[in-house]
Amino acid sequence: MNKPSFTVGLIVPTGIGAAIGGYAGDAMPVARAISEVADCLITHPNVLNGAQLYWNLPNALYVEGYGLDQFAAGHWGLLPTTSNRIGLILDQAIEPDLKLRHLQVADAARATLGLNILDYVVTDQPLNVELRTAKSGATWGTIEHPDSLLRAAEKLIQAGADAIAVVARFPDDTGSEALQNYRHGQGVDPLSGAEAVISHLIVRTFHVPCAHAPALSALPLDPDLSPRSAAEELGHTFLPCVLVGLSRAPRFTEFPKAHAIWVDQMNALVIPASACGGSAILHLSQTRTRIIAVQENQTKLNVSAEALGIRATIVKSYLEAIGILICDRAGINPTALSPEIAALKRFDQSIRGSQLTGI
Repeated sequence: MNKPSFTVGLIVPTGIGAAIGGYAGDAMPVARAISEVADCLITHPNVLNGAQLYWNLPNALYVEGYGLDQFAAGHWGLLPTTSNRIGLILDQAIEPDLKLRHLQVADAARATLGLNILDYVVTDQPLNVELRTAKSGATWGTIEHPDSLLRAAEKLIQAGADAIAVVARFPDDTGSEALQNYRHGQGVDPLSGAEAVISHLIVRTFHVPCAHAPALSALPLDPDLSPRSAAEELGHTFLPCVLVGLSRAPRFTEFPKAHAIWVDQMNALVIPASACGGSAILHLSQTRTRIIAVQENQTKLNVSAEALGIRATIVKSYLEAIGILICDRAGINPTALSPEIAALKRFDQSIRGSQLTGI
């Protein structure tokens, strides 16, 4: 008899200063560990993108945040694929030398990794990205010409692209306190909130996988650089991990199809304990999915499961979360691993308000 697939989601929201997952792909070790427990791991670019570093997880689905929200709401299913044709969009604002660096990355991915990348499109206007910070400390951003971005994406989709990679020129702010804090392992990624705006726009409009890599000038060497930030300073571009992720990103479907994965197949979701207010989390809290909230992964937010009335399993660390997942997969009640187990109690009829007389 074939066992049912064990499917786990891993979310670390973008731009909220997560202690794990708030830097350059530093949640990848968590994803790698959970992928050894799960048959299928559903996660998003913020977890798996490590600039020039990446890790091939054959059972992981790379799902952009808006697509993940639609999946959790039951509107879209995920169709695993072995190869996508990737269309590349370059912001008109990127300088010639920096543009050439990114084109060489795309050619290297074709020649060295065998990825299927179509010819690129340059936006007909500079996107003019602007960065913003909310009072909470979370980051977000805007683009001045979203219509130009959408026109470029439409050209690539009409040419046969299954997924879209975007490289937008982001503002250089090498002397800012926020950037210095981030490089030293503190504060919030100043770029990630704006990146989410770009990818959300394309996924919402065209229903295709999308991820973004910022184009930036190289930073001066810093001997005190945090290991969690180091992946972003290895070269001239953040594009390699995006191309690898999109090459096998699942496609979206609104209709039943063979092999599609739907929200009712999700067994568990692992999230930071202080960041429970996202759309996907709220939708999944209405299903039988076990929500596992990790306290150690602190963020700039203070939105707990308890405050929202979400039933969640609260754990201290990702190591403990993985223990819960192992028990669930084995069909073991985790409390059985504790030295003391409370005796069964009769249901209180007055509290339950039902006709049950007890079990």
